[in-house]
Amino acid sequence: MSTRRLLVVATGPVAGDLLRDEVRKHAGDADADVRVVAPAADISPLRWLTSDEDAARAEAEGVAKEASTAVETEAARVEAEAGDTNPIQAIEDALRTFPADELVIMTRPDQDSTWLEQGTATRALERFNLPVTHLPVAGSSSGSG
Repeated sequence: MSTRRLLVVATGPVAGDLLRDEVRKHAGDADADVRVVAPAADISPLRWLTSDEDAARAEAEGVAKEASTAVETEAARVEAEAGDTNPIQAIEDALRTFPADELVIMTRPDQDSTWLEQGTATRALERFNLPVTHLPVAGSSSGSG
């Protein structure tokens, strides 16, 4: 049986059941190796300019851990990590050590997305030679300021 390698990018909290369903759908009958990357994108422009990323990184670590726990039952192997504040850079960093077959990008809906996560799926589709599935997920943005 083949193995599908899915890179899940979660820019904010995600519903575990939705994520499990997506992994199951994209893996099909194959075993799935999943890497969850949670970019530390929930950061204000001022905090970003001053490299004050601690709160955003802590939140991202929690998102990554929660998402990886949610997909454990659907994946042969799961890894999780907080990523760069720029979601595209976080994807690029992850792809260096995890050659994914596909990207599943979960962001807040446009009206709730942070300035760093806006357009992530479109930019990923343009930049990486991989299939991209974008799922806007309702949730709350802390609006870090």
